[in-house]
Amino acid sequence: MTIVDRRISLLFAAFLLLLTLAFVRAFWLGAVRGDSLARAANTQQVVTAEVPAQRGLIVDREGVDLAVSEPADDVSATPYLVKDPVRAAARLAPILGIPSAELTEKLSRRDTGFVYLARRVAADKADRVERLKIEGIDLTPGTRRVYPRDWLATQVLGTVGTEGHGLAGIEYLRDEQLHGTDGRRRTVRDAKGEPIETTDLRTAKPGENLELTLDAALQSKVESVLGDVGERYRPKSATAIVMDPKTSEVLAMANWPRVNANDPGAAPPEALQNRAVGLTYEPGSTFKAFTVAGALEDGKVTPDTQFNLPPQIVVADRTIGESHPRGPITLSTAGILAQSSNVGSILIGQRLGKVEFDRWVRKFGFGTPTGVDLPGEERGIVPRVNQYSGSSMGNLPIGQGLSVTPLQMTSAYAAIANGGVLRSPQIIRAVNGRRVPRAKGTRIISRTTSAQIRSMLEGVFAPGGTAAEVAIPGYKLAGKTGTANKVDTKTGEYSKANYIASFTGFAPAARPELLVSVIVDEPKGEIYGGKIAAPAFGKITEFALTHLRVPPS
Repeated sequence: MTIVDRRISLLFAAFLLLLTLAFVRAFWLGAVRGDSLARAANTQQVVTAEVPAQRGLIVDREGVDLAVSEPADDVSATPYLVKDPVRAAARLAPILGIPSAELTEKLSRRDTGFVYLARRVAADKADRVERLKIEGIDLTPGTRRVYPRDWLATQVLGTVGTEGHGLAGIEYLRDEQLHGTDGRRRTVRDAKGEPIETTDLRTAKPGENLELTLDAALQSKVESVLGDVGERYRPKSATAIVMDPKTSEVLAMANWPRVNANDPGAAPPEALQNRAVGLTYEPGSTFKAFTVAGALEDGKVTPDTQFNLPPQIVVADRTIGESHPRGPITLSTAGILAQSSNVGSILIGQRLGKVEFDRWVRKFGFGTPTGVDLPGEERGIVPRVNQYSGSSMGNLPIGQGLSVTPLQMTSAYAAIANGGVLRSPQIIRAVNGRRVPRAKGTRIISRTTSAQIRSMLEGVFAPGGTAAEVAIPGYKLAGKTGTANKVDTKTGEYSKANYIASFTGFAPAARPELLVSVIVDEPKGEIYGGKIAAPAFGKITEFALTHLRVPPS
């Protein structure tokens, strides 16, 4: 064989080998990896993405925006089109606020043709990303939740997560209504990643708008007053509720410390709780009004019934005295309530008896949720009669040995203020402009008993009363102070250092248009409800009477 023939044979053999390798490669790609490669090619050419629905607005009773949705884009990438992932990540990182290493990892993926870099990016930042003109970086229009008043009513409103669903508060409880129905869009791209065909597989349906019973101006004032209480007494927390007792509409519901709804992550977790429905506490003397109301309704006492009160009273193994030491005294039922006598309230409770007392506690709604349209509502703790100890009727009539929530207390006082009807508090006033029906309520005491209790509670503001220092010119006020020892969780006994200071009252006293509760948990430097909570009640009520144009008494 000549040299030429040998070279031709070698070339033919090499060509045959290459052809064989090509055949094997084609077989491997087509038969073995065909499905996976087809899927990869499809993800690089066809993208199916959700189109977020426009979330419904939340406004106050005057139409003031409390929660809105504004334009925001999702920033995504087609990784195989990004030529320099490291450089692209370095340019995107300062805009998106994401570490460049994290972005580099996403941009370097080759197992997918689509990856999210950031969700719900504000319009101004999205514009900056677009101006970079990085090949393979895409923007998908959407919305993000914004709270125009920042700190206002955050624990009531709640928050929305990056996926567009409510995480807390009304945003969570009414998420299905507010969220609407997301759409779905299919986009086909060419080899350069440019869209060549877009098809809406499902049209997005916007969410419903909610109008709350809250009054933004009043809410702001209440939060300001609580802020002053927080600054002066440095309590663990503070809560206040303003209600229209005639309708049980909640006009304000505030918590301290405040939380910025646009930056909830900056707040400690406990500050995010809506304590108006989530805090349970022993109410102390504010509960005495219900002991007296039950006795009046059952005919066990009248407002003028006289009681000879010793300095202390012994009930089973307990000796109970007054908040301030005193000698023997004679007080009427009205005087007992006005001066917040522990001994007198216990004697009135004993006239009722434990079975009837328990019935009245439950008739006023304690031990069951109020039914308000808010998540996380506690039911409180009310012992059953068969759980009473020998000393229970020395504790319970003065608000010890049971626990309530601030909203339960407010709701129960509304029944005294409105003539005797207990109804569920209302926080949502309208949905998409349609008014929400008001709860009918249940009559629990007569109009006569209601009027008698209101008259007695005026004495709290009279000389010698526990809130005598609080006054609003032109208006008669009624209410009740409360100072309650907290239970020490370590010893199981009442603490001598930690207290709940509270006040619940209404105005004008004869025909109440306004009901206000203030609860301060573990204040420092002062403990009495008449010194801490009652002045806060006065400031809130004075503003509210003017703001709501309630005529003087």
